[in-house]
Amino acid sequence: MKFFRPRAGRTTGFPVSRAKSLYEAGRYAEAEAEARAVARSLPRDDVYAPLALSIAGLATGAQGRHAEALATYDEALPAFGRVFGADHWQTLKLRSDRTQQLTALGRHAECEAEGAAVVQAATRGAGPEMQVIAAAASNGLAFALNAQGRHPEAEAIAREALAALREPDRLSLVLRLGLARSLNGQACHEEALAEAERADDLYRSLPEEERRAEAGAVELAVATALLGLHRDSEARLQAAAAHDVCLASFGPDHRRTVEARDLLDRIDGA
Repeated sequence: MKFFRPRAGRTTGFPVSRAKSLYEAGRYAEAEAEARAVARSLPRDDVYAPLALSIAGLATGAQGRHAEALATYDEALPAFGRVFGADHWQTLKLRSDRTQQLTALGRHAECEAEGAAVVQAATRGAGPEMQVIAAAASNGLAFALNAQGRHPEAEAIAREALAALREPDRLSLVLRLGLARSLNGQACHEEALAEAERADDLYRSLPEEERRAEAGAVELAVATALLGLHRDSEARLQAAAAHDVCLASFGPDHRRTVEARDLLDRIDGA
C-alpha cells in the first residue's frame, strides 16, 4: 500500500506519522496499537481520525487477523465518506485496501465486484492518486479472478494495469506477481517463471519499506512455477523460504503464510 497525506485539514503536525512509520518498519502490532489510540483520541470529524483507522486496518491484516481488519475498514468507511466524500481518492483507496481482506477471507466474488467498482470510479477521476488507486484496485481484482479460476481474465487485467504504469514501483511488483499467478493457473509455467524472476529483480530494487509487505510473495510465485515444471526439489526450497519469511513477517494466520504452507504440503504429498 501507499500512504497519502491529506491536502486538507490540519497543516501543523501529522498525528498518524508514528503509526505509519511503525507499519513501514514491519512492526505491525505496535502500528495497530498506535493507530487505534490515535483514532480514539481525535474527534469524529477530524481528518486524521479515519486515516488512523485505515492504518489500523492495514496493520491488523498484516498480522493475519483478516476478519478484524475487514471490520476495521467497515468502521472507517462511513467516516471516510463524511470527511472526504464518496468519490474522493482517499475513500477509494480505503475501499481498494478493503478488497485485500475480502479475498483473504475467501470472499472472492465480493472482492471482484468491489475491485471493479473502484477501478471504474478511479478511472473517471483525475490526478496521479487516482492512477495509483486504479492500479491497486486492478491488483485486487486480478487476485479475485485468479482465486475463482478465471485466469485469462486475470491475466488481461494485470497486463492492462501494468501497461498504464509509467515507472516500476511496488504496484508494478504486485501486478507482475498477479500476472505470474494467472499464467501458472493456465499451466504456462515457463512464462510464469519468467514473470516471477522479473518480479524478483524489481523487488530487490525497491526500498525496504516498500517491499516489506510483499515478503515471501516472489518465492511463492517461483515455487508454484517450478512445481508446474516438475522441478520439485527446487520448488520445495522456494516454498520453504516463502513460508519461513511469511511466518516471521506476518505470523501463521496470514493468507500468504497459509498459501505457502499449503504449497509445501502439496509438494511433500506428491
